[in-house]
Amino acid sequence: MGIRENFQKLIDKKQQEISQLELQAREAKAYIQALQDSMKFLPREGSSNTSSDHALRPDSALAKARDAIKTAGTALPIAEILKAIGKPQDKKHRVSLAGTLSSYVRAGKVFTKTAPNTFGLLEFGNVQSDVGEDLPEEFGNMQ
Repeated sequence: MGIRENFQKLIDKKQQEISQLELQAREAKAYIQALQDSMKFLPREGSSNTSSDHALRPDSALAKARDAIKTAGTALPIAEILKAIGKPQDKKHRVSLAGTLSSYVRAGKVFTKTAPNTFGLLEFGNVQSDVGEDLPEEFGNMQ
C-alpha cells in the first residue's frame, strides 16, 4: 500500500496547486474587471470633446449656452446662462437646460460642471482630475 499512498499524496498535492492557481486566476479576472469598470469613467482618447462647434445644432439652446459661456470666458451659473440666451429664468427652463447640460457633462462632451448648477466648457481646460496620467507602480498588487 505504500505506492498507492504515494500516488494519493501526489494527487492531493497537485489538486491543491490547481486550487491555488484557480484562486489566482479568479483574482486576476476580478482585477481586470475592476480596471475595465474604471476605464468607463474616463474620457476616450482622441475624441472630439474640444471641437464643440460641430457637436451642437446651430441656434439651439445648447449652442447659445456654449456661446454665452465662451463670451463670458468662464463658467456660468445656470441662471446667468438662461439670462444670456434670452430664456425665462423659471424652474421649468432651469431644470430643462441644467439637465441637458449635465448629460453632456456626463458624456464628457463640450461642457463641464465646475460647481452645482455652474457650467463651463471643456475647451477652457478647467477639468481637474485627481488621478495622474500614470498609475503608481504598486497599483494592482494583491499582496
